[in-house]
Amino acid sequence: MLEMSKKKDAALAPERPAQARSFTSEYKARILSELDTARSSGHWGAVAAILRREGLQRNLVARWERQRDQALAPQKRGRKKTRSPEADELARLKRENERLQSRLAKAETIIDVQKKLSALLGVELPTSSDGKEKL
Repeated sequence: MLEMSKKKDAALAPERPAQARSFTSEYKARILSELDTARSSGHWGAVAAILRREGLQRNLVARWERQRDQALAPQKRGRKKTRSPEADELARLKRENERLQSRLAKAETIIDVQKKLSALLGVELPTSSDGKEKL
């Protein structure tokens, strides 16, 4: 009777998921070099045989290969550029354009005030050689 209760409890207990295997970097490097050798040998099924022997999935090995390739690729330091240099230049030129538009508006206002003041005081403004008024 005690045996029956143990079986019943075992059937009701939730199953634990299998722990994921962990691999050392030496193991990964050894497997990847074996796979590279097998690919270059030209023997059909050599790669699949290694994967079966080690009990590995193809997508896991592909992830290891991507990690290896990324580790060997030269890495740029610092923050990644979020915009292109052309976009940075365009933003700088827009800011400069707005600043110059503001200065132009101020200068035109000052010129208008000077014209009105000279008209009130009866002072003639000097003209340039091309016939336009000059300040």
